[in-house]
Amino acid sequence: MNRPLLSPFVAATFACLLASLPPGVRASTPPAGTTAPAAAAANTPAQPTVIESRSLEMRSTDKETIAIFDQNVVVTGTNLRLTCDHLEVVASRIGNTTDTVAKLDQFKSLVATGRVRIVQGDREVTCGRAEVLPLEEKIILTESPVVIDHSGPYTERGTRIILLRGQRRVIVENSVFQGPPIIDLGFDRKEAPPTPKPGTEATASPAPPTTPGP
Repeated sequence: MNRPLLSPFVAATFACLLASLPPGVRASTPPAGTTAPAAAAANTPAQPTVIESRSLEMRSTDKETIAIFDQNVVVTGTNLRLTCDHLEVVASRIGNTTDTVAKLDQFKSLVATGRVRIVQGDREVTCGRAEVLPLEEKIILTESPVVIDHSGPYTERGTRIILLRGQRRVIVENSVFQGPPIIDLGFDRKEAPPTPKPGTEATASPAPPTTPGP
């Protein structure tokens, strides 16, 4: 199984998928005396990004390099784990264009397909396809995407979920949002009806006069 080491930017790019969620979907503030996952992650030493797969193919042009990881793909990094069936990474290349193994500059796109699952702290994403466009600060989730915040818990589903990191926006097509239960604000059936206050009793209407018969 191949274990290529790539720039930590790969992990940071996927991490932005979950970090860019709006306040209603991000991890809530923990109770006093507890440690927030984000704070714990901040204290976690940076780890190399490792991509494991059954096979790896890399090909380059004069301007870019394409890395294709296939079968049992596992990406691990600092506070991040991603699994999928297929991962394709496209990066612009620099340096000598005749080098077999090119030096990478910027990542143009990362596309994970097939049973995609991304976990970062309390946040989790599952879908059939996750397309990350770092230069556009955009992430597109399709094929039954689900975003879960286990600290809420909050769950967002849709046919297509677009995360715009720079704008802190989330666009969901055919959205189904699920949050924690809301406290019952209605009448408690176990208690007796409240006693009316003095002066508020309803006045009985006088009986209509009886009409004598013939």
